[in-house]
Amino acid sequence: MKMVVAYIRHEAFEPIRQALLDAGLPSLSITEVKGSGRQKGITEHYRGSEIAIHLRPKLKLECVVEETDVPLVTDTILRYARTGSVGDGKIFLMPVEDAVRIRTGESGEKVLQAHENEEIPA
Repeated sequence: MKMVVAYIRHEAFEPIRQALLDAGLPSLSITEVKGSGRQKGITEHYRGSEIAIHLRPKLKLECVVEETDVPLVTDTILRYARTGSVGDGKIFLMPVEDAVRIRTGESGEKVLQAHENEEIPA
């Protein structure tokens, strides 16, 4: 199993979420984060003063998948998050030793996505 962690622009999230859902990968988490990299900060004016903002808002997307699904997830993120401009983000891949579904105590790769016969509540 691998954890895919991607830092992306906010506007890229919804198309990525929908494409992964359509591909049968509904499980992911997002966190609003701020960070700095090559993308320059911006200068804003507040009460007559200039303020340089160096930390840019991004979304951190996390998804644990079977190793065979990693190319699908990374290709999907690249397809929808790449604009060709500085600040598009980064993708990191990390090994995951095990996973446990709290509700049932099941472990391993079978806990990563919804059961085939299980209905997902809205």
